[in-house]
Amino acid sequence: MSKLTLAQANKIIDVAFAKAREMKVKPLAIAVLDDAGHVRSLQRQDNASMLRNDVAIGKAAAAVGMGISSRTLLERAQGNPIFFGALPAVTQGKFIPQTGAVVIKDKDGTIIGAAG
Repeated sequence: MSKLTLAQANKIIDVAFAKAREMKVKPLAIAVLDDAGHVRSLQRQDNASMLRNDVAIGKAAAAVGMGISSRTLLERAQGNPIFFGALPAVTQGKFIPQTGAVVIKDKDGTIIGAAG
């Protein structure tokens, strides 16, 4: 099993920021976490709101913690609101089941992190 490197995490952020510029979205933050939910890289664009870092980490933590994209998490949360409502408390607030995060897999399909 491979590990997510800092260079890979930074490359993911570079590509994501390029896509955000192309889409002309408001300034944002992107967090890349490893498979244990630790931040490997976190960047916030100029003029991004103060909550962007926390939201990015929460989305990525939810995806890596559950092993699925945040879009799928949101769908599951709608069907099980009590369970998903408790998860932020269990994770000290680092769980946001909202669209905007993907899991990162190595070439063998093993989850090595997430980006939000």
